[in-house]
Amino acid sequence: SMEEAAGRVASESSVGTWTTLAKLPDRIKQLMARVYRMEDGHISVAYPLELFEEGNIPQLLSSVAGNVFGMRALKNLRLEDIQFPSEYVGRFPGPNLGIEGVKKIFGVSRPLTATVPKPKVGFDAMEYAEVAYEAWSGGIDFVKDDENLTSQPFIRFEERVNRVMRMRDKAENETGEKKVYLVNITAETQEMRKRAELVSDYGNEFVMIDIITAGWSALQSLRNVCGEFNLGIHAHRAMHAAFTRNPLHGISLNVIVKLARLTGVDNFHVGTGVGKMFGGAEEVIELADICRRPWNSLKPVFPVSSGGLHPGLIPDVIRLFGEDVIIQAGGGIHGHPDGTHAGAKALRQAIEASLQGKDLIEAAEENIELRKALEKWEYIRPK
Repeated sequence: SMEEAAGRVASESSVGTWTTLAKLPDRIKQLMARVYRMEDGHISVAYPLELFEEGNIPQLLSSVAGNVFGMRALKNLRLEDIQFPSEYVGRFPGPNLGIEGVKKIFGVSRPLTATVPKPKVGFDAMEYAEVAYEAWSGGIDFVKDDENLTSQPFIRFEERVNRVMRMRDKAENETGEKKVYLVNITAETQEMRKRAELVSDYGNEFVMIDIITAGWSALQSLRNVCGEFNLGIHAHRAMHAAFTRNPLHGISLNVIVKLARLTGVDNFHVGTGVGKMFGGAEEVIELADICRRPWNSLKPVFPVSSGGLHPGLIPDVIRLFGEDVIIQAGGGIHGHPDGTHAGAKALRQAIEASLQGKDLIEAAEENIELRKALEKWEYIRPK
């Protein structure tokens, strides 16, 4: 029955065991989790704060999302949301930079732009840096490593950072705009520290980490390091769909975004609501809201809209997110008929037009790069 299943979940995730105990002191009874609401297959469970160590995400998940998922008594179980008391939230650092801090780096208030050089793996360091330069010089703010690009034999980490940062300096000098490299430092934790230090030595303001595959302990350690070097953290969510996608079982992305904000990432991929990745507009708006709404004294997180975007979809993205968004396009920049530089210009032109309330067709009359992008992709939403 539903009641029995609810009781098992509360018990297993707090002080319970599979059999009765001869003696259970009263003070331990006070640590029991309690089911306080049941409706339509949803249950709400309240946990005493004392069950949780301050500032420890792995311990939190071991409690509320640990053994309960393996219980035979349950066919499916999904952790939809967690509400945290202020006292618990206060023990986490939250983002180092936050939206305002990131905007301050660039000195702009418009939506920021990002791209991943394509093909996403296979380039050597020189080729990769060249594509980064084309994107930056065309107007892109962030060049981002792909989630599976770290330090492979064909593109070792240090050489890549060296070459890309030289191109960054060149693009900054030519455009007069600030440029940032989102360097994927995902690795064993001590190695990540070394890589973060190297990135900081080059005068770059950000690192990127695959938060799910690296794990919460690694992310918490990295946040401490980034506090030391005053770096921002760009969070990629690769592998999340292994447990977020099934609506009947797993953990919702809402929970992941909350944990990432507590831990202290500055940018987080939330999907597009209009592109190629799983996740409708409603879900994406909710994730962006979790990133940005006031939450104790934690700074807000910059939502990143990515996955099948091109200039024709920009008005929809800005309508959904407003101006506090990082718009990331890959193929929608590098697939431009005239190449990466023109693709970057087209994206910026689409953003400017949208902010001025101009129709893209109208804006395309005076912007040839935008016109060619619209001729190729129109307003299509990738499958």
